[in-house]
Amino acid sequence: MNGEKSPVLKIILIGSSGVGKSSFMNRYVNHRFTNVYRATIGTDFLSKKIHLDGETVILQLWDTAGTERFQSLGTPLYRGAHCCMLVFDVTSRASFSALEGWRKEFLIQGEPKNPSDFPFIVLGNKTDLSNREVSSRLALQWCKEIGAEYFEGSAKQDLDVEKPFLRAAQRGLQQYKKHTLENTGHFQITCKQPRETRNTCGC
Repeated sequence: MNGEKSPVLKIILIGSSGVGKSSFMNRYVNHRFTNVYRATIGTDFLSKKIHLDGETVILQLWDTAGTERFQSLGTPLYRGAHCCMLVFDVTSRASFSALEGWRKEFLIQGEPKNPSDFPFIVLGNKTDLSNREVSSRLALQWCKEIGAEYFEGSAKQDLDVEKPFLRAAQRGLQQYKKHTLENTGHFQITCKQPRETRNTCGC
């Protein structure tokens, strides 16, 4: 990238406790899965460097605790996010129904600059299980209503794990570039050494 720093994209995973946010993250970043359930206390954080659209970016994946007593952590954690992944368990209708509340909570606490244009990725986990309660059709219908993209897979069976993170990274990079240009007045400023330009700045 010609010596430039790689963009750092902050991706937030939220949803009810036990839906598999940590499992999906660990499967994607570390290629590991464990059947031992351990509730996230506060937050988990993982980082992964990927190549996206011809450039290198660094994903910061934040897994927030899905229990009420840790929701106060949302304000500092949600702010500055470039994309939000709403995660639910396809075998739990309750976890799917809770997504609207999580989405609204994120918009309130995260305070994105353009709430109506902020990218959400909806992720249904545990498709390897037979006792499914939420159909793909129902999930897609809700995603269409809120303008989100839908993916589903299984962290346990390593099914379609990479796709939602790749899409979240793409949407996050769009947000990053959009707001970086806004913050610099839509100008990309470069500076050469005086001996190369042989003149002073005329700003």
